[in-house]
Amino acid sequence: MHYIKKANPPQQAIDTSTAATVRQMLDAIALGKEDAARQYAKDLDGWDGEIVVGPEAFAKAEKSLSAGVKDDIRFARDRVQAFARHQKDSMQEFQTELMPGLLVGQRLIPCQTAGCYVPGGRYAHAASAIMSVGTASVAGVKNIVAATPASRDAGIHPAILYAMQLCGASTVLALGGVQAVAALANGLFTGKPADIIVGPGNRFVAEAKRMLFGQVGIDVIAGPTESAVIADETADPAIVTMDLIGQAEHGPDSPVWLITTSEALGQEVLRRAPDVIAALPDLARAAATAAWRDYAEIVVVDSREQAVEVSDRYACEHLQVMAKDLDWWLQNLSNYGSLFLGEETTVAYGDKCSGTNHILPTRGAARYSGGLSVGKFIKTVTWQRLTRDASRAVGQVAARISRLEGMEGHALTGDIRLKKYYPNEAFELGTLGGHARHG
Repeated sequence: MHYIKKANPPQQAIDTSTAATVRQMLDAIALGKEDAARQYAKDLDGWDGEIVVGPEAFAKAEKSLSAGVKDDIRFARDRVQAFARHQKDSMQEFQTELMPGLLVGQRLIPCQTAGCYVPGGRYAHAASAIMSVGTASVAGVKNIVAATPASRDAGIHPAILYAMQLCGASTVLALGGVQAVAALANGLFTGKPADIIVGPGNRFVAEAKRMLFGQVGIDVIAGPTESAVIADETADPAIVTMDLIGQAEHGPDSPVWLITTSEALGQEVLRRAPDVIAALPDLARAAATAAWRDYAEIVVVDSREQAVEVSDRYACEHLQVMAKDLDWWLQNLSNYGSLFLGEETTVAYGDKCSGTNHILPTRGAARYSGGLSVGKFIKTVTWQRLTRDASRAVGQVAARISRLEGMEGHALTGDIRLKKYYPNEAFELGTLGGHARHG
């Protein structure tokens, strides 16, 4: 194994200012509530309009979009929600009898309120609205509060507003950044605090979610977008290069990695990359130039088994495979946020409209976590019910284990039932501090 290109990220200073800024903002909003959130929206985004989006704004947004744009958003919505419905169908409630009289079960209960953050900034993230709001809706969440920044002059992008309404948002807040996350967590403007907050955002949004985790659930603490391609000698170097650079436009610190069994392919991608970058529009070109220069890697491996080993160490957010025997890769790769198999499949399809969710783990979190799914909005809870005969068998063991652990109060809750239900029987109830208890 050897590298044709190795990442050379710039020296990163320890970022303490982000955490300090976010903490200060969260504290200020906790104290000043809606007035403080409004002030941050005005100071940071130049927005001093209504925070809760009214019906006239939705109507205006829908009217401003062409029929083609609306058709495309509906196409994406339909794919994403169909996939989410299949995910939900794969989750099952059940009940079973573990022994005579001991009935146990599982229920699937949606969260009551979900907060869906949709980023603003340089791109109009209509697809992100579909991924979060649309999935929460399929999960059965009754109250979906979406938040996205409104710019000084234009407000919220009409495509984002249309997507939010189409996917089932109950309320939309014209708020971005930390103030949006704080408003969702504390139920500002709605009176309904979120049980979970999902959606990507910048480092301030990510830090706010991290700080509020525990008070609310979150999906992931997202870092910069990551993409990797595994390719063998059958892959088309033009497509491999385009897919890598296409993902590098996310931002100047977005890593892209090529893992290949072909030296010739790796060298050809290295040769082609500068020309592909140069052909991008200004904003995308600036981001891709820095990402490719500082974070891109091309590694040549000796076998497909070694490619799996290397890929699983990266645990990449998006992983594409352009190689022979796609079923083998599907069975053998383990660590990724979402997998894209074959030349006909590219990350952009999943990002926008193929159906799988694009809110995915980064920074190695794919080793232990998947991306956003209906399961994030659904609590898997358990229940149990015992007959008196079952309580007789379970109560003795529970009392003995409780005393073994030194937890007399727990043990007594079993004792009292055994005494009530079977007053004429003696039971071995365990030892606490060397003294046996008999009931």
